[in-house]
Amino acid sequence: MSVDRKKLILEAATKSFTQFGYKATTMDLVAKLANVGKGTIYTFFKNKEELFDDIFTTILREMKEHADEAMKPELSFHENVHRALVAILEFRKTHQLTIKIFQENAEIGTIAVQDVIAKMERAILSYIKEKIECAIENGSIKPCDPELTAFVMLKLYIALIFDWEKNHPPLEKETIAELLEIYVGQGLSK
Repeated sequence: MSVDRKKLILEAATKSFTQFGYKATTMDLVAKLANVGKGTIYTFFKNKEELFDDIFTTILREMKEHADEAMKPELSFHENVHRALVAILEFRKTHQLTIKIFQENAEIGTIAVQDVIAKMERAILSYIKEKIECAIENGSIKPCDPELTAFVMLKLYIALIFDWEKNHPPLEKETIAELLEIYVGQGLSK
């Protein structure tokens, strides 16, 4: 039986990044956790940044899958965007590696961590923008700037889910959906 060394390396790196963060993870540590020689890692990844990026590409794919699963064809654009954004942000809020990365970014501000967070935000914005463009095309919402609207929607959700909770009790999903409808939806609805 052949051992999938790349898979072992990715699992070990994910474990290390989750436990120790990006900055404290070394290729030596990943090699030790994967039970492979350090040189084996370099046959698959040229450096720690590439390894980290590969892991986050998988996380972004999983995040998109969660958002897609949350959407239902029989629901309105606003309900689906709400469901997708909640799924994305709950995934981000509960996934152990993303929690660690956001924590490390707040505490240390490592460049590679900042880059992956920016990549994550771009992926989320692109996803929402695509949904907005489809809704404009099928007449569900008024024409608007999809990129700007996606940005406003995402930032509103982040503010209501993460920032609000710093000084207030968490809002229920239904309340967040109502607020999105009031602040964004009524301005876009026909």
